[in-house]
Amino acid sequence: MVKNSKVKTIEGSITLTIIWIIICLLLFICILLPLLFVLTSPSFSDFKKVLFSSIWKKACLNTLIEVLASTFFSVLTGFLYAYGVVKVSIPAKRFFSLIPLIHLVTPPFVGGLSFILLLGKQGFITKTILGLDISLYGFPGLLIAQTLCFFPLAYMICAQTLENINSDYEIAARTLNAGRLKIFFTITLPLSMPGIISAALYIAVSVMSDFGNPMIVAGRYRVLAVEIYTQLTGWINGGSSAVLGILLVIPSIILFVFQNKYFSKNMAKLAVVGGKASSNTKTSASVSAKIFFTFFCSFITICVILQFFAIIAGSFQKIWGINPEFTLKHIQNIARCKKELINSLRFAIEAGLLSTLIASFAAFLVLRTSCPLKKYIDSLIQLPAVIPGSLFGLALLLFSSKINFHYSNILILIAITVGFIPFSYRSISSAYSQIKMTIDDAALALGASPLKLLFSIIYPLSKDGLLNSFIYDFMRGVGTMSAVIFLVSFDTPLTSIKILNLAEQGFWGDAAALALVLTIITFVILLTGKLIIRFWGKKYE
Repeated sequence: MVKNSKVKTIEGSITLTIIWIIICLLLFICILLPLLFVLTSPSFSDFKKVLFSSIWKKACLNTLIEVLASTFFSVLTGFLYAYGVVKVSIPAKRFFSLIPLIHLVTPPFVGGLSFILLLGKQGFITKTILGLDISLYGFPGLLIAQTLCFFPLAYMICAQTLENINSDYEIAARTLNAGRLKIFFTITLPLSMPGIISAALYIAVSVMSDFGNPMIVAGRYRVLAVEIYTQLTGWINGGSSAVLGILLVIPSIILFVFQNKYFSKNMAKLAVVGGKASSNTKTSASVSAKIFFTFFCSFITICVILQFFAIIAGSFQKIWGINPEFTLKHIQNIARCKKELINSLRFAIEAGLLSTLIASFAAFLVLRTSCPLKKYIDSLIQLPAVIPGSLFGLALLLFSSKINFHYSNILILIAITVGFIPFSYRSISSAYSQIKMTIDDAALALGASPLKLLFSIIYPLSKDGLLNSFIYDFMRGVGTMSAVIFLVSFDTPLTSIKILNLAEQGFWGDAAALALVLTIITFVILLTGKLIIRFWGKKYE
């Protein structure tokens, strides 16, 4: 019997040993140490002050209500949208299927900004169309903004789950004279529950740590993610900020652990029960169902398109909601933000490259070698996925101040890189897992070194995962806000923080113009990346 010649250890390769040491040091210094420091920095009086204060109890209750409501409506919207596209065969379903994906890659703060432009006191819908002198700042506005922001995540997960349900079960039920509603509630919905619950858990963590929408839309509705920032910048109270961050991260970790366990347990069950639907079996829907889901998907699509319309229109109106006269002043004012734009692009590119590179090495060590501490590397590199960005930014700030390290450009780069490295690691690990270990065996048997194997074989075969990692990290990094808001300085301004400041000061036109530029850049990078992936794929065919 031939023993698998997988790279059993790293002792035989000096270079691989050095890479392992560097990865361990980076994860320890850039992730574990700052988090341990911020978690142990509050005093007993800080905990007592927060836990026994009615103000923070109210903020905790507000956060709980926001998470539950936003998660429920985001998942409900995403599931109904996915059901209409996948199972009902509504007209123009290909077009409808693109809308959540387009919305998903836009900078995260665009939703909150466009909400103010559309539904604020001088909003296009509330003031111009309806003539109402009202404001939806607070919980109602935050709920709408969060639902539209996070429903694409639910759509993607639920659409994949619905596509994997074998329609033969539904057809068999219809031959036994089961009604459509009974089939939905007894077959389709139960088989969709793993996807629905997975989407709910993932969105709950995301909503809990979201900073941009509550900062712009919530008004006096206080939530923990914003209070972490307010306590440090407004009251110079690092202890209270740290305690609030701890209160926020504990349920995030619980949800994340439960999500992973539930997902791994029930996805296998779903695959056994459902299976991939055969291409020659299709489900049918009643006329009333097609009408309902067509109108529902159309309404959500209009809401998403209106967000883009608000950003575009706001960029070219003299004074939003007051003087709609066409102007190029806001676009011209972008020249004043040249430094912010350059910094945002530079940090996003550098962080995208770094996170992809580090994740590619870490995934190789964990999946293709028997290096020491591989389980800890696997866990630690995914830990930032459950850490709210504002808490990690605070951790970096407090830890860097403690060791007297004040290079904001390096801290910003670390914050962005660490924030998106879990996605890079998962994407690249998935790509590596599709490569058979026999390829490693053959290469090593022919005398190739582990690094030669990685660069000459593993990387080319994992090109899609590597490029997708960089593209995603860049797109999200260019508009990141919560993790870097503590770290920006006069020398390192960023576009996302500039947009937030402009919105808070009422310069909606300038804020919209900057958001429009970032959105365009994001889509250009996305299209360029897709073209590169397609070209690279043809090259290796």
